[in-house]
Amino acid sequence: MTPSHDPQADPAGGAPYPAPAPYGAGTTADGLHPASAPSGTYPETADGSQPAPPGAQPKHALVTATNHPRWARPALFALLLATGLLYLYNLHASGYANSFYSAAVQAGSQSWKAFFFGSLDAANAITVDKPPAALWPMALSVRLFGLSSWAILAPEVLMGVGTVAVVHASVRRRAGHGAALLAGAVLALTPVAALMFRFNNPDALLALLMAVACHLVVRALEDGRTKWLVWAGVAIGFAFLTKTLQAFLILPALAVVYAVCAPVRPRKRFAQLAFATVALVVSGGWWVAVVELWPASSRPYIGGSQSNSFLELTFGYNGLGRLNGEETGSVGGGGGGAGGGGRWGETGWDRMFNDDVGGQISWLLPAALILLAAALYLTRKAGRTDITRAAFLVWGGSLLTTAAVFSFMAGIFHQYYTVALAPYLAAVTGMGAAALWQRRRETWAALVLAAAVTATAAWGCVLLARTPDHLPWLRWIVLVGGLTAALGLVFAGRAGRRVVLAAAGLGLAASLAGPTAYTLSTVREGHSGSIVTAGPASTGRGGGGGPQGGGPGDGQNGGRDGAQGGGGTQGQNGGAQNGTPPTGNPPATNGTGGFPGGAPSGRNGTGTPPGTTDGTTTETPGRGSRGGAGMGGLLGGTSVDAEARELLETDADDYTWAAAAVGAQNAASYQLATGEPVMAVGGFNGTDPSPTLAQFQQYVKDGRIHYFVSSGGTGGGGGRGGADGTGTSSQITAWVQENFTQVTAGSATFYDLTRPTSES
Repeated sequence: MTPSHDPQADPAGGAPYPAPAPYGAGTTADGLHPASAPSGTYPETADGSQPAPPGAQPKHALVTATNHPRWARPALFALLLATGLLYLYNLHASGYANSFYSAAVQAGSQSWKAFFFGSLDAANAITVDKPPAALWPMALSVRLFGLSSWAILAPEVLMGVGTVAVVHASVRRRAGHGAALLAGAVLALTPVAALMFRFNNPDALLALLMAVACHLVVRALEDGRTKWLVWAGVAIGFAFLTKTLQAFLILPALAVVYAVCAPVRPRKRFAQLAFATVALVVSGGWWVAVVELWPASSRPYIGGSQSNSFLELTFGYNGLGRLNGEETGSVGGGGGGAGGGGRWGETGWDRMFNDDVGGQISWLLPAALILLAAALYLTRKAGRTDITRAAFLVWGGSLLTTAAVFSFMAGIFHQYYTVALAPYLAAVTGMGAAALWQRRRETWAALVLAAAVTATAAWGCVLLARTPDHLPWLRWIVLVGGLTAALGLVFAGRAGRRVVLAAAGLGLAASLAGPTAYTLSTVREGHSGSIVTAGPASTGRGGGGGPQGGGPGDGQNGGRDGAQGGGGTQGQNGGAQNGTPPTGNPPATNGTGGFPGGAPSGRNGTGTPPGTTDGTTTETPGRGSRGGAGMGGLLGGTSVDAEARELLETDADDYTWAAAAVGAQNAASYQLATGEPVMAVGGFNGTDPSPTLAQFQQYVKDGRIHYFVSSGGTGGGGGRGGADGTGTSSQITAWVQENFTQVTAGSATFYDLTRPTSES
């Protein structure tokens, strides 16, 4: 939209306002009036674009070194420092967080082969069910500093600070320092971001790499340089090595925006996209090629697959299975269609706002959608290569496509996935607020700003009402403050400078109060287990992956992303594996569950911290997986007492594996407690056909495994069979129980694989 150039008197000082500068030109030192746009050239018509209309934005309207206000750099440092301190606070309370990934980190710190493949144990029996890029920074940290909660989780915090810095840098170039600070603050204070940038799931690195990719594409759109687009392809390639096909969710938006809006000739645009594709394939495919070409007999089994193939894992369980609910190897599975309910919760357009997900990510989502629509209206008459519109399309397109997939995917879905939306949402919010703020004297812009603040305040009040016992007074302050600020913004064009600034400040405070409260609640608590959520417990949220989590033992929802879900609210009650209710086991109570293998890692459950001063592994109160450790610890691991640890450590150097246990979380608990390799029979769920019964029998015959942990869950599924006991893990369990001697150590029961029973 071409702004009006009629001067208007400033009621505060009598001086005329300057004409609104082209959006993206930056702000003055007081942050109120837009600065003049730096000089630039309009796109040439030779590439097929139309000449820019009078008053439209220059092609290169950037915030440069010549228009940095004095406060900009200190403010950025303060933002990054505050983010780092916030995320580091109470970090140790999470212990080993998700022990599934912590065990793989430990293995990678002991064996370079395990490091490369992402093995669960240093003896390389089986890998995690993801590619290993997210494990590499943590494993290097543990190699440098030793195994501890801080060594594992501090790299995640640095990724969070890095993501804030990337979003700030991208927004600053297009919208100025004030908008960049707002975007960085929105990202840092998003509850699910505060959760996952303090946790060891792959999502932290994924969010960082996706933000980097968007930033680089916007840079490429500024000047048409190939190098930026190629580096964006590299970022997405490494994102693929972090969480496979989720990295590709934003590819359609990025490719289409560049193909249409890049300031170069069409032939060059498509050549650049081809180069970027090659960079993506090389950066993401080199590891896949090595794994697929490596002889299967000399590498670990690919966890999560049914045929020892990473390609099968990528396009099956971690690919189409996530969309249609048919995850091969998952116990249970299945989901609902559009508007339907399933094992992973209700699908539909409102999924990001429902009781289960809303408090994680959606606080400013209504405002972001309003601001995105307004920004696209604002630039509707701009030329094809308008960089402001292109930046909104990159960040906004990434937001919309990712949210749409999350909303309608029928397969495994967990609340913490939504951290992927946080950088996009923050960038759109910061740029959109700046665009309208610069035109606040125009009635329509003032009304849209007021509408965004009103929607945020009203929605914040709704979200806060879902946790009525947590700061019950805050929702009314948010609502009243937001409505008051919106009223002030309606008259922004005619009110005095102090009134305008007061209204803007009040609106900002009201908008961020709710997510800040949830974020502070998140960092005050430890989080452990497989399925974690941000904020205080919600009366509307159920267990596992959806809003329908049942009561004790119901376990309707769950999953494996290193994850199973379970019943109960916030992990207070025991749950089932992937929604299969346990039989014959009482529900967990106050985190002490009745399942074999120990307590769950739920809200009153446990994490598995590195240990105490006497060398025993203990459990600390932590807020963790909703389902707890149901099915013998398949959800969140088990408690390992001193007697069990001493038993497994005895003569451990004489064996390849100190023990074997069904399910990766069980194996991880013993491995982290002893520092010795423990084989995860059947991978995470116990459903992978690795090892086969014949392979396991040969390992025992060769004296490579000392003990078998009896609390390994059902062993159902078993890759080649169902829950009827015909699967490989069930066969192994039955064979061990029939042929070897039981040994009790503390509260745990093992089978000594070097002591056959007299009948065998």
